Amino acid sequence: MPITPATATQSTSKGTTDAILLELVDEKGVTIGTAEKLAAHQPPGQLHRAFSVFLFDEQGRLLLQRRALGKYHSPGVWSNTCCGHPYPGEAPFAAAARRTFEELGVSPSLLGEAGTVRYNHPDPASGLVEQEFNHLFVGLVQAPLAPDPEEVGETAFVTATELTERHARDTFSSWFMTVLDAARPAIRELTGPSAGW
Repeated sequence: MPITPATATQSTSKGTTDAILLELVDEKGVTIGTAEKLAAHQPPGQLHRAFSVFLFDEQGRLLLQRRALGKYHSPGVWSNTCCGHPYPGEAPFAAAARRTFEELGVSPSLLGEAGTVRYNHPDPASGLVEQEFNHLFVGLVQAPLAPDPEEVGETAFVTATELTERHARDTFSSWFMTVLDAARPAIRELTGPSAGW
C-alpha cells in the first residue's frame, strides 16, 4: 500500500507527534490559512474544508458507517459512508478517495462530485463544532469492505426506507441529514428514480 500522510508515522525527530492541519476557508471556499484539527473544532469553530462521501451498491442501497467508539469526535454514531478533511493543498476528490480506502479498505468503482454545502453543527456530546465548507461526492462500491476497526465500528447497506427507520431509532452524526439532503440530486441521478432517494 502506498504511504500517504495519513498512513505514515507522524512523529518528529524528538518523538513528538506532528499536528494535523486543516485548510481554513472563507464563505466562498477560498483557502485563507490553516489550523490544527482540534483547535478548528473548538467553539465557535473555524470554517474549514471538509468532504463527505456517499457510496451505493448496485441495488441502490447507501453504505453507512458507525464511527468507532475511540474517535475523539462523534464516536459511536452512524453517518455517511466516509467523511473527513483534506490536508492543506490536497484536492478534495483525492482526499475523499484516500480516506474511503483508509477507513473502509475499498476504492470506489465510481466517484463523482456532487456540489458543496456550508454548515455549522455543534456536537452536543463532545461540545465540538463542525463549521465546514463541505465537498460532496457520490459513487459506487462493488468490492468487499475491509473496515479499519480504529475508524469504523460497523457498516450497513440501507434502502431509503430503511434509512428513515434507522434514523428515527439510532443516533446519527449532527451533520448527516445536512450533507445527505445537499447530495440528493446527484444521488438520484446515480441511483435512478426507483431507488427512492
